[in-house]
Amino acid sequence: MIIPVRCFSCGKPIGHLYEEYAERVKRGEDRKKVMDSLGLERYCCRGIFLGHVDLIDTAAKFKKF
Repeated sequence: MIIPVRCFSCGKPIGHLYEEYAERVKRGEDRKKVMDSLGLERYCCRGIFLGHVDLIDTAAKFKKF
């Protein structure tokens, strides 16, 4: 749903990088180059970014009252 604050495997803080990553990929930059420039070197951290599906807007429609 939302990007985790830390990588599940190695514990590196990654949550603060996702907004810039998403913005740059949306502009058409290569995902590999963006992750390299952000300092995401480990495959566990890269996997979280590549496998992330942003569903927060969809889930927000079904909030409890």
